[in-house]
Amino acid sequence: MQRRHVLAFALAATIVALPASSQQGKNPPTNLYIDVLTHNMAGMPDMGGMMGGLGGFMARRMGGDAGKPTYPTTRAGGMTGQYLDIALHNSLKPGVEAQDVVPAGLKLGKSLALTPIGPREDGKGTMAPGKVPDIQVKITEYWGCGASVRPGQPKVATFKLKGNGKTVDPDNPMGAMQGIDFQATGSISNEIRAVDRDIDLKPGWVYWPNPKHGKQVPGGARLAGEHRITGDGIPASMQFQVAQAADFMPKLALRTQGEMTDAIGLSWPAVERARGYHITGMHMQVLGENSYAITMWSSAELPGAREDLHANLTGGQLEKWLKQKVLLPATATSCTIPKGIFAGTSKVDGRQATMPGMLNMTAYGPESWITYPPKPADPKQPWNPEWSVRLRARSSASAILGLDFGGMQQMEEDGEDGQPQQKKPGMKGLLKGILGG
Repeated sequence: MQRRHVLAFALAATIVALPASSQQGKNPPTNLYIDVLTHNMAGMPDMGGMMGGLGGFMARRMGGDAGKPTYPTTRAGGMTGQYLDIALHNSLKPGVEAQDVVPAGLKLGKSLALTPIGPREDGKGTMAPGKVPDIQVKITEYWGCGASVRPGQPKVATFKLKGNGKTVDPDNPMGAMQGIDFQATGSISNEIRAVDRDIDLKPGWVYWPNPKHGKQVPGGARLAGEHRITGDGIPASMQFQVAQAADFMPKLALRTQGEMTDAIGLSWPAVERARGYHITGMHMQVLGENSYAITMWSSAELPGAREDLHANLTGGQLEKWLKQKVLLPATATSCTIPKGIFAGTSKVDGRQATMPGMLNMTAYGPESWITYPPKPADPKQPWNPEWSVRLRARSSASAILGLDFGGMQQMEEDGEDGQPQQKKPGMKGLLKGILGG
């Protein structure tokens, strides 16, 4: 646990986020934001499809209240399943509970209760007091699909932080960053950044899922259909139809093949409604006391496209980065990680000190707006919209590098001869049988 805190210090000093905001023309007094995510953790069963023994067990192991998720759940996929986030700001009655009367196909009852959620205090009191250690982090960056490392790669940078005897305050761990020495040699790219348009927890807003009414979205649930928002101060006209195009996207069935010392092959069936793809990988070694080596790779043709691109991108960003080949096109169904870039291993005090390599992939879906009344074609005509709805969809996948979970998933469906396998239970069946449900 101590090493995790130390690494967090190092990454905080080397990676800087640049949030921004986006507006859609004239802002109505009542605004609703709906995000849906379909996530596939390779080799793991669907949380929403196993609401009995395994689903509840895994949710409780992850700190859930009897399996209750809490907003936001669509930022980064956890277990395999479907995730839904709803945020509402009504300036006519800020922070007042509201209801989303939902279609039966969502399988979550007749309505969802949107309630206030207090801002979290992440990080407060989680770090033990003590001296800030001297830290060294070496980052090696690769990019592009292909079996071989390309000319001009990798980019390498080393970052050193000298604690100078500073003490960590558990209630303000970042305060210790002031007054320490920071040195950098070499360079990595940092210019490709996504615009942050997520809705965070803040006063005057109401959300679902929440601690009172949070539920795991069942497998096969559908958002499409008629929705009606009700509550004190909500415009009576706030009723809208969610089209099939804005519904949950299909699962991103990412498969990996190859050992860490090989070129690792990635493949996936085309995802319906996907506008493009992005893949990143990371591998970390502990070299010694407070010394780390991190290898990063992305599927982009340019350096600097990293984890923060696994978000809901704007239409402008998608168009630009598809043209620049920062993102893979919607027609792509395969990519290869260059041979051996994640092959390094290390030991500390005779014990293995190499963390499992992680792979993340995003299929970018559609974004749409509904505004009432619609904007008139004649710019001279007065327009006073009552409400708006933003709908965003995404599908994502994660995998542990070097483990062919994709092949295990395929074996659940087909035998060695390509015929449906009936005799041997798959991983999902085994886990369900062990844990009950």
